[in-house]
Amino acid sequence: MSGEKGLGAGGQGPGKSPPCAASGGNAMPLLASTRGVGLLGGLRTRTATQRRDEPVAGRLVLAIDTTHEFGSLALARGAEIVEEVLLCAPSGFGHVLYPHLKRLLDRHAIALEAIDCFAAASGPGSFTGVRVGLACVKGLAEALGKPAVGVSNLQALATFAFGPLRAAVIDARRGEVYGAVYDWGAKAVTPEVVAKFPAWLETLPAGDLEFVSTDFTPFRNALAGTRFEKARIATAPPALASAIARLAMARLLSGSASDPAALDANYVRRSDAELFWKE
Repeated sequence: MSGEKGLGAGGQGPGKSPPCAASGGNAMPLLASTRGVGLLGGLRTRTATQRRDEPVAGRLVLAIDTTHEFGSLALARGAEIVEEVLLCAPSGFGHVLYPHLKRLLDRHAIALEAIDCFAAASGPGSFTGVRVGLACVKGLAEALGKPAVGVSNLQALATFAFGPLRAAVIDARRGEVYGAVYDWGAKAVTPEVVAKFPAWLETLPAGDLEFVSTDFTPFRNALAGTRFEKARIATAPPALASAIARLAMARLLSGSASDPAALDANYVRRSDAELFWKE
């Protein structure tokens, strides 16, 4: 199964990103309409052994992250991560996402209509990648009449740290980072911003702060000589879908999952087109 790596129940994979190989799978177009489940590119709506009225033990959340080179899928049942799958698609996820979704559900004999909530990483990240994941989740949720949740990648990163204050960092390129600080419950303490890393450090709150990133190597030297020189650093895995699923499950159980039409991207930084237009 080229490009797909199952991480098992609750698996998080290594902190260091593995080599990237193109994902395989038959091409299936993104939803162009939400008029019916028949448009879902081959994803079945129930298994041969599953009756429409058959109860499922625990609420089911299907989470998708296509916001960066290493994407991931996760299926959660209640507090359990049934399986997390690491995807790698250097040329984009549009043509591989649905085949991998189908295989994930098939492996666990889960009907698509049994999913209680769909969740997507809302960014920040690749502008195209963010749109692919959100379009998929919006389409599936609208077609099936289910709620949807968008989860910030920075908030998902924060769940892999352990300190009372967690500074989540994503490389935004152009010498900048996406960053925000969260508390132990993954609640935002500072707004999500894009900024030069040294300038962002100056805005961070005082306290026992721990940095968390999938790869903090480019930023480590910038801590020298600052008040964060001895700060703890946590490494998150490249697959964030399990964290997204858990955060989405909490929102579903609290009643704060939303209408899929309300789902929106969390770009943080304007697109290249907007930046070039301004210049």
